[in-house]
Amino acid sequence: MNLVHASQPLAQTATGGNPLLNIGIFALFVVATLFVVFRASKNTKTAADYYAAGRSFKGWQNGIAISGDYLSAASFLGIAGAIAVNGYDGFLYSIGFLVAWLVALLLVAELLRNTGKYTMGDVLSFRMQERPVRTAASVSTLAVSFFYLLAQMAGAGGLVALLLGVTSSAAQSLVIAVVGAVMIAYVLIGGMKGTTWVQIIKAALLIAGTFVMSVWVLGMYGFNLSGLLGHAAEVGGESLLNPGAKYGESSTSRLDFLSLGLALVLGTAGLPHVLMRFYTVPTAKEARRSVVWAIWLIGLFYLFTLVLGYGAGALVGADKIKNAPGAANSAAPLLASYLGGPLLLGFISAVAFATILAVVAGLTITASASFAHDIYANVIKRGAVDDKNSEVRVARITAVVIGVLSILGGIAANGQNVAFLVALAFAVAASANLPTLLYSLFWKRFNTTGALSSMYGGLIITVVLIVLSPAVSGNEDAMFPGLDFAVFPLQNPGLISIPLSFLLGYLGTIFSKDEDGGERYAEMEVRSLTGAGAEKEVSH
Repeated sequence: MNLVHASQPLAQTATGGNPLLNIGIFALFVVATLFVVFRASKNTKTAADYYAAGRSFKGWQNGIAISGDYLSAASFLGIAGAIAVNGYDGFLYSIGFLVAWLVALLLVAELLRNTGKYTMGDVLSFRMQERPVRTAASVSTLAVSFFYLLAQMAGAGGLVALLLGVTSSAAQSLVIAVVGAVMIAYVLIGGMKGTTWVQIIKAALLIAGTFVMSVWVLGMYGFNLSGLLGHAAEVGGESLLNPGAKYGESSTSRLDFLSLGLALVLGTAGLPHVLMRFYTVPTAKEARRSVVWAIWLIGLFYLFTLVLGYGAGALVGADKIKNAPGAANSAAPLLASYLGGPLLLGFISAVAFATILAVVAGLTITASASFAHDIYANVIKRGAVDDKNSEVRVARITAVVIGVLSILGGIAANGQNVAFLVALAFAVAASANLPTLLYSLFWKRFNTTGALSSMYGGLIITVVLIVLSPAVSGNEDAMFPGLDFAVFPLQNPGLISIPLSFLLGYLGTIFSKDEDGGERYAEMEVRSLTGAGAEKEVSH
């Protein structure tokens, strides 16, 4: 997925948009959501309130929030643009992201909700040596969250140039800082409850906006999808309707897509900020229901991106999209301007900003919860902390530190191609987190050595392969185009790193003498399948 990178003001040069209108609509969103967050903060007192929203959200509410967490600005702008430019191959992204939720639904959601409390570390340490496993889980969570955060914050700078007509690096840095400050405010004031409501509002706006545009585009073709596809093919060529426009050029490109698809499909069920959402509902049944809601909403959204992508290709034209500032990422804004002028462009611009804001808030609370709950409360304090004060206070301090680091990182990376960081986050989640989770839930013999081997091994292998890949060096689209140390041919390491992580977890288990893994497996199995002893809803 491509994050937004632009060098000129699309709003002024390509669409005739009004930057002040765009900023005004976005400011309205921020004011409204801050009011909601303040209201939610009245019930944020204990650790269960701060981390898990008091387990008070219904399945459908959490499902909307999950879809909000999942549908980032890169997903919205990047996929619509990929379909507009590459047609069929661009839509493969949508299919991969949607199929990924079946893994989460069938293997993770209900079992995780029954076994854990606040974080992924709760599940992994249930029957292992607690301190080393919690530390590894926290390191992995912080790594995934920081990679994702940096990509989103750097993308915010490009989004400013693309949609608001701000070209100076100082002004873009200021906007990144403002986004970071609002994000910190969401997390500090409202905790998980406030962040969840922000996600719900943002998801509703995003889906409503894409729905209106999709109906508008289809209406121009008599609600005949074939007519739209046919016109897109006339304008952009028949290759838009056939596979191979992007991933059929060579065997390496096909392997690259397979690797990316594997990371996307398996990584979703290991993303910490997605996993943490399952704890905000009172029962495992509601956790399962929330994933079903998320699947429907995300599926609808990706169907809308199909219409938007081909609509942009047919009505705006792939050549104009490629030559616009931001290239493929400008497809949705250009289409919005074509359909509804400055007002619709302003709304879509505000939705794109709201999307970044909501996603980074979710990532920040996940990272801060992992450090405070896993490292501070259970590794440093060995579980002897005051639930109401110390742990939540540390989580809030951590949120500020992470927020400041993400602002500085976003400013430093602004203008660079950091799209690979999103792929890296998914690859780490699929390589380090998912194998360990599945082994813990389904393999009795799995032990501490196996868990540490798969988590640390998966993290190290993934990062090393990404650094040695064409995404970082060796070509003009790389982060360092002037250097060339790309000895690994694939852009995404999932095809190699995921099987190796499963293998490391297996080898670490069978070649170690640890016996700690199986002792509590029966208890974990009963709890994960029945919910006996699971965290209950907290009443207020």
